[in-house]
Amino acid sequence: MLDVLSYLPAKRKQTPSGWISFNAPCCDDRRGRGGIKVTEQGWSYHCFNCLRTASFILGRPVSFKARSFLGLLHVPEHEIEHLNLESLRHRSIHGLLDDRTRVANALANIEFEEIDDFPPGSEIITPDLPKYWNYLRSRHVPEDFPAMTTIRTDGIHWTREHVTIPFTYDGKIVGWTARMLDNKTPKFISHSQPGYVFGTDFQHDNWKYAIVVEGIFDALSIGGLAVMHSTVSDAQARLIRNLGREVIVVPDQDQTGLDLIDRAVELGWSVSIPDWEDCKDVNDAVKKYGQLGTLLTIMQARETSRIKIELRKKNLAKRLQR
Repeated sequence: MLDVLSYLPAKRKQTPSGWISFNAPCCDDRRGRGGIKVTEQGWSYHCFNCLRTASFILGRPVSFKARSFLGLLHVPEHEIEHLNLESLRHRSIHGLLDDRTRVANALANIEFEEIDDFPPGSEIITPDLPKYWNYLRSRHVPEDFPAMTTIRTDGIHWTREHVTIPFTYDGKIVGWTARMLDNKTPKFISHSQPGYVFGTDFQHDNWKYAIVVEGIFDALSIGGLAVMHSTVSDAQARLIRNLGREVIVVPDQDQTGLDLIDRAVELGWSVSIPDWEDCKDVNDAVKKYGQLGTLLTIMQARETSRIKIELRKKNLAKRLQR
């Protein structure tokens, strides 16, 4: 496969999350706002200055955006064509299954548009930005997750310190949420498309369960899915069902969680209400019990019987009234 790193500028920097930053070739960038992450299956490029994106996955044709980006790196045309042929030759059963999933998504009307209005001047958070980095670690966000913050404020909309979580679907940025770090309201400013479920890109093909939670940080701390509300829309339910695995809903242990339990029962999904002490949600539990401990308690408390779910819901309601 083409060694795209060999065509990058000599001045570059690798972050702990695996991203390599360099001066973006797609715009007049002198602050290393271009970022590329390479895996065994391909690469993904983002410019956090002009918001241009491109990606390549082994087993798929080289897209127009990927060709354009490689051209900006001065990769010869014959090398790009060779990469395209090599990718198609390496097409595997996994690639065919991915195609089937995309077709199923299309048939279920699951589509999200790639956005180009990401918060201006966003930069990937690294240990060089300790306040933001430490906040993410305190919320148990994986170190390789490309959370960002806006260093250059516009003096109007982006004056409050924050961390921004990109929403991705099929490798494309389709939205975002910014978590403010002060004590003012609103805590979150978001751009989200109807029917979107956070975390679908993190799911593994061999996973038996899909764990559905309410909040973004809940999902990030256990590799789950976040519906970002106290209910699940019909469009979100279709997307989650399309993953083809048992769904376990873990509601917040508050009044809004009671509503999510009702919706889970209506959809015929499993529900887990662990007996956590002084934990409002999954992220609190991970802070207290660790990721593995939290996942074990979720599985132990998993209920599939509607009657047992209703009993656990009543017990939770009683606890909330104390």
